[in-house]
Amino acid sequence: MSSKNRVRVTASPAAVTAPIRRPLTSEPLYARGLVRAQLRLALTCLAGFLLTAGALTLVLFAIPSLNDIVIAHVPLPWLLHAYGYYPIIVLFAIIYARGVTKNENRYRALREGDV
Repeated sequence: MSSKNRVRVTASPAAVTAPIRRPLTSEPLYARGLVRAQLRLALTCLAGFLLTAGALTLVLFAIPSLNDIVIAHVPLPWLLHAYGYYPIIVLFAIIYARGVTKNENRYRALREGDV
């Protein structure tokens, strides 16, 4: 190909004068901090739930006299094993949801510079 067939490409004047937008250098740090905070919250809630559920199980195991209490022909420990964990699950779900919202609001405030 000879030099006569070449085409020179230039940028339009609007592209030259448009400001270059660069991502904030601290935004990945904030996002990484949000991920760490969410992980820490999840692990804390999981540990709390496991400890609470384990404590309930130990109490039911440690107090054999609870087997003598019968409601609708079902021993009390069976009912607590069947239905006693649901309030605990709901409680930790509420705690987790509130914590997640708090973490995300902090992240949004840092990202937008409202701190």
